[in-house]
Amino acid sequence: MTQAVIKILVVDDEPPIRKLLRVGLGTEGFTVLEAATATIAKEIMATDRPDLVLLDLGLPDISGHDLLAQWRSGLIELPIIILSSRTDESGIVKALELGADDYVTKPFGMKELAARIRVALRHKLQEQGEKPIFQTGELCVDLVKRLVRLKGQEIKLSPKEYDILRIMVQHAGKVLTHSFILNQIWGGMSDVQYLRVYVRQLRQKLEDKPDQPFYIMTETGVGYRLREADI
Repeated sequence: MTQAVIKILVVDDEPPIRKLLRVGLGTEGFTVLEAATATIAKEIMATDRPDLVLLDLGLPDISGHDLLAQWRSGLIELPIIILSSRTDESGIVKALELGADDYVTKPFGMKELAARIRVALRHKLQEQGEKPIFQTGELCVDLVKRLVRLKGQEIKLSPKEYDILRIMVQHAGKVLTHSFILNQIWGGMSDVQYLRVYVRQLRQKLEDKPDQPFYIMTETGVGYRLREADI
């Protein structure tokens, strides 16, 4: 049985980056399409729909943010992962709020990037039907019964702690910005410190080493990411 070809559109104006991704992702089994500008990227999107996009924010014709906004407003729902400099936290947050699925910072490891791509592709498939039981490591969350178990033992969470965990479970493996979680749980509250208090409480209950979290990981300056589900 022939395995389906997964096409990755790389939108970046730097030829060395495109070559690195073409070769590296090729060895990981992906087919790479390339665009040096937003204009070319839109043409490829219209004629040869990729399965996922790797998008640099600094494009020569229009910004990556504007291209992302155009695609999302045009109901293009395929996964989009941002390629960004390590210091551009505000740009990353803006991209995530515009609908990006994830981000990686330059320089990046090819194995890590390939793993992020596979997580984003799986997450998009899972959105077609939410699974009632979530399992990662020794953490199990039953979204129907609202039960949380760790190492087989039920963990008692407050309503707000559970709501935060539920949102993370629904987007497991995907980075969630502070503002997204605050809006989902508190309807737009902007006090990030309030969220940090609840995440700290969750870690105290779920992590063996709360200061070295295994399940709820911090994306510095951006938000949080729950470890993806076991396959």
